[in-house]
Amino acid sequence: METNRYLGIYLNDHLAGATAGRELAKRCLSNNEGTPLGAYLETLIDEIDEDRAALERLMERLDVPVSPWKRQALWLAEKVGRLKMNGQVFGYSDLSRVEELETLLLGVTGKLILWRSLAETGPQEPRLEVAELAVLAERAERQLRILEGHHRDAVKQAFQKPDIVERNRMQNVPIAEGDV
Repeated sequence: METNRYLGIYLNDHLAGATAGRELAKRCLSNNEGTPLGAYLETLIDEIDEDRAALERLMERLDVPVSPWKRQALWLAEKVGRLKMNGQVFGYSDLSRVEELETLLLGVTGKLILWRSLAETGPQEPRLEVAELAVLAERAERQLRILEGHHRDAVKQAFQKPDIVERNRMQNVPIAEGDV
């Protein structure tokens, strides 16, 4: 059975995005080791690898060849993305964490839409396993919920008034919603 060429392009785009997302998650982990975010990123990286492998198996079942140049292009784009301004000349800042988490949220949202879109195509394409796609979509939904929580924490840390941050740190008080 011949696969629609647009589907092949679409799947390769998502495979390339998964490569860039993994690199971003690794970079974010390297700057957040020993924190709850770092612990979650270790899990997320493993899950990204599992999702990429599932996508590659799916592409194989659909006879879609992997486009190596797309993966390399997005890998390079992720590296260039490190040059953005983050409020510091060198190094990592609280703004870096916010922006990395927002980019990861965009990537996971795209992955969720991928799995849902393929599930919509499932009845017309017998090589797609709708049950497998549902499990992958559920995992992406869970990833979004967890990343959103870490993003909220990062936003509070980056944008909260410095005097409130210091007062709360000294008193070991959790950050209040109205203090952001």
